[in-house]
Amino acid sequence: MVFRRILVLMMGCLGCADQTTEQNANNNMESKSSVVDESAITTLRVRLSDGRYLAYRERGVPKNKCKYSIILVHGFGSSKEMSFMASDKLLDGMGIYLLIYDRAGYGESDPNPKRSVKSEASDIEELADQLQLGSKYYVIGVSLGCYPAWSCIKRIPQKLAGVALIVPFINYKWRSLPDDLTKDDYRKQLCRLMLLLTCCTPGLLHWWFTQKMFPSATVLEGNPKFFCDKDLAVLKNTDGYQLFTQDGIRKRRVFDSLRRDFIVAFSKWDFDPLELSNPYPQNESSVHIWQGYEDKVVPVQLQRHVSKTLPWIQYHEVPDGGHLLVYDTVVCEAVLKSLLLGEDPPLYRPKLVV
Repeated sequence: MVFRRILVLMMGCLGCADQTTEQNANNNMESKSSVVDESAITTLRVRLSDGRYLAYRERGVPKNKCKYSIILVHGFGSSKEMSFMASDKLLDGMGIYLLIYDRAGYGESDPNPKRSVKSEASDIEELADQLQLGSKYYVIGVSLGCYPAWSCIKRIPQKLAGVALIVPFINYKWRSLPDDLTKDDYRKQLCRLMLLLTCCTPGLLHWWFTQKMFPSATVLEGNPKFFCDKDLAVLKNTDGYQLFTQDGIRKRRVFDSLRRDFIVAFSKWDFDPLELSNPYPQNESSVHIWQGYEDKVVPVQLQRHVSKTLPWIQYHEVPDGGHLLVYDTVVCEAVLKSLLLGEDPPLYRPKLVV
């Protein structure tokens, strides 16, 4: 029972549900090879300097006619087919070119056996250079996809026109995170156990997700322990977790990509985001955090602490929002208008008790 709860928490704490795909692209992933089957590729890709390929898709206006170029970074268990519910009308009207790519090892992108926090930023930088997005571009990270965005803020701030972190996960190994905020947080202890299992017993973990005697990944669906009412309503109308079907995760390439991503995200980083100084003292760019007040995956108290510690970040809080903010068209469009136009809707200003 304890083992089962740990595994379920892994998916819950990483916000797997906000990564439901718009298409079933992940079902086409090749099962045994450590690289993507060239004959199965159906989308656009770029070749990086180390020989790996990154796949991507585009929304909005053509990049040679756009006013704003945005790179959207998906989270755990997702792909370039992730949902981001801003309307095509808004993208076209504002002149937005939206680039959504498969991070290393996901979808139709090649895995990176040397994956690190640093390599995630390098992939974004090289992707932007290869596609000639200009000297500056915007980055939006979602859930676990925020660690690549944090890495960009740390390593390539001069290339960022702005950054939005949507329901960013918290790494409990950040050294400046106060113990009094996390000591009673069950997520912290279970994530430690999950990291141990992921690092030391990958075979056992893979067996658990692929065996048929007991429910594994499916027990997360509709679980009110991990999702608020609004999230549950979203889940009721989605197709489920494409990567967490037994057929999907049985493929070793899928499992290994998820495992590597989890280890990098929750291990010790080479920097602490809470110790970053303001990279934009002249307000030449902006950084935003968007958090749902009802989020059961990432506690609002921790996100408020991040906001208080880094006052140069603009903090927005959705009063009735959970972890699945990317499924809310109104919120997605507010994210874009805030990031690109500097709008600050009163509805999303946190109501802090003084």
